[in-house]
Amino acid sequence: MDEECCEVVVTAADADWLAGFTRTLVEERLAACGHVTGPIRSVYRWEGAVHDEAEARVALHTRRSLVPAIVERTRDLHPYAIPCVIALSLVGGHSEYLRWIVEETRAP
Repeated sequence: MDEECCEVVVTAADADWLAGFTRTLVEERLAACGHVTGPIRSVYRWEGAVHDEAEARVALHTRRSLVPAIVERTRDLHPYAIPCVIALSLVGGHSEYLRWIVEETRAP
């Protein structure tokens, strides 16, 4: 398979919002699927203070070439000023599943 796949992680304060966001990306064919989990516990420094908050997380499966479009959609839609959106390389996997990811997403 010529197209590399990856997992994109996005977090948000509200699991329902994150599920709706995931649905938007799947409908737009930017992601083949997303696995929303929550609550997770996020401990981070923001504006000089340490925060300890409940959040939700989605693991989106997509083409690596679509990461810039997902980052842009996240910037457009996410309620956070600077949302967590990171891409993780996949080093392997079930070849038919990886092919499905490519088939269910659009070319960049």
